[in-house]
Amino acid sequence: MPVVVAFCGLQANAQQIDLGARGGISIPNLSAGGKESNPLNEGYKSRLGPEFGIFGEYHFSKLFSIQAQVNFSGQGGKKEGLQAMPADPRMASQLPPGTLYTYANFKSEAKFNYLMVPILAKFGWNLGKSPFRLYVDAGPFVGFLLSAKQVVTGTSPVYLDPQGQTQILPATPLDADVDIKNQLNKVNVGISGNVGVAYQFGRSSIFIEGGGNYGFLNIQKGSANGKNNIGAGTVVLGYGFRIRQ
Repeated sequence: MPVVVAFCGLQANAQQIDLGARGGISIPNLSAGGKESNPLNEGYKSRLGPEFGIFGEYHFSKLFSIQAQVNFSGQGGKKEGLQAMPADPRMASQLPPGTLYTYANFKSEAKFNYLMVPILAKFGWNLGKSPFRLYVDAGPFVGFLLSAKQVVTGTSPVYLDPQGQTQILPATPLDADVDIKNQLNKVNVGISGNVGVAYQFGRSSIFIEGGGNYGFLNIQKGSANGKNNIGAGTVVLGYGFRIRQ
C-alpha cells in the first residue's frame, strides 16, 4: 500500500514543468595539474566573468526534480607580477642551452568562454507555510569551448631567472591578445552544483543561488604549456514560470 500511495503522488506531480532564465557572475580559476605543472600554468588567481542561461525543470514529486540548463559561462584566470613566458626562439643564441622560459613583470589573463550543459538532480523543501523554498542540486555537465584568448599587458625588462636578478633585455612592450582556441580541447566534462532559495508566487518564482563547477579534463591539447583544469564559483539570480501544473 505505501508503494501505491507513493506512486500515485509521483504521478500527480509529474506534469509540473518549469521554464526560466538565470544570470549572474562566474568567479573562475585555473588549477595547475599535477605532474604536468610548469611555470606557465601555475599561479593563476580568480577573475570575474559572466554566467547566464536558460533552464527547464521537470518535477517528479514535491521533493525531487530534474533540471537541464544551457549556460554561457566565462572561465579562465589571471596573474600579475614577475612570471614566466616561453623563451623566444629568436634569442636562442643569447640564452644558455636548454633555456625554456624567460621572466618579466606583466599582467596575464586567460579568457575562456564555454557553452555548458548541466543535468542536475534537484531536491527542494518548502519552508513551512511560507512562500520560500530551499533547494540543492548537483549533477554532471558537458562544456563546449566557444572562444579562448590569452591577453597580456605591460612593459618590463626581460630576465633569465624567476627572481629577476639577471636582465637579458631592457624594458620591452609585452602587450598581446592571442587567440589560443586551437591549443585547447573543444569539449570538457565535469560536475556542478548549487544551493539556493526561491520565492514562489502564483505560477512564478524568483530565486538566488550560489554554487560552482569543476572540469575533470585538462583543457590543453598538449603539455608544452602545462596542464590546467577549469572551475568556477557562481552567484546567480533567476526567474522561473510553471507552464504545466
